[in-house]
Amino acid sequence: MNGLPSGSPFAVLASSVEKVSRGRTRKVMVEHHQGASVRRRPDELIVEEPLTVRLNDVDVATTMRTPGHDFELAVGLLHADGLLADAEVTDIRYCATSTAVDSSFNVVSVLAPSAPIPAPRLGLMSSSCGLCGSEAIDELRARIRPLAPAIAPTVDVLRAVTRAVASHQPLFDRTGALHAAAAFSVDGDIIEVREDIGRHNAVDKVVGRFRLDGHLPASGMGLYVSGRASFEMVQKAWAGGFSTVLSVSAPSALAVETAQAAAMTLAGFVRGDALNVYHQPSPP
Repeated sequence: MNGLPSGSPFAVLASSVEKVSRGRTRKVMVEHHQGASVRRRPDELIVEEPLTVRLNDVDVATTMRTPGHDFELAVGLLHADGLLADAEVTDIRYCATSTAVDSSFNVVSVLAPSAPIPAPRLGLMSSSCGLCGSEAIDELRARIRPLAPAIAPTVDVLRAVTRAVASHQPLFDRTGALHAAAAFSVDGDIIEVREDIGRHNAVDKVVGRFRLDGHLPASGMGLYVSGRASFEMVQKAWAGGFSTVLSVSAPSALAVETAQAAAMTLAGFVRGDALNVYHQPSPP
């Protein structure tokens, strides 16, 4: 197995992984109906495969994901669950290959020697909801402090972000079957976008990218999520230090309570030029 290169290891390695990643879509023949006409034609579908995440040789979780950005996904998942704490990540690798650049392998091992010993997690995380409800708000309060006051994006910026992310979803354009997560600035600049079959995976990939680049906590920044804003989406944003969560659909009641506990702006239910702001802390 190949270790991380010197210099700026994570940016270099993650870039090389993404350049050679393949097998994210698959062509199938479908019977297409339009009005009275019927014809067979090829259709492109997104690939969904399991990924097992290991921390210091302990299997922590298995999730169904879209291959690609697997190292970011692994680190983001571990960070959101508090398993890395303040430990430095010293190595990330695929366990089934002697090279570290083939994303067709489905086991990622993260080495962080000073991290607490993790308890193995049983069962499979689904691509639709991950570990929904696995941590209560009081447990989050014990682990993560409320966010520092930050300037919230304007409603016009939030509308613009929703429109802008659509142009950064190449796999969705080809398959129509992916969620997206995006980090954006208070002015609406799109910083990172990740796609995945699961909303929680897409968020983990963004958070993992920020952690590997040393940009956490993401103070003053926003996190866009496609679909609804569940408790888990807000929890992951809180763990990453994002000040705002913007979702296409509505949040759950527990997600709103979590945003209140985190002192986070939460907006969603975007319909054209309309959206709802469910919570917004007092301005700094």
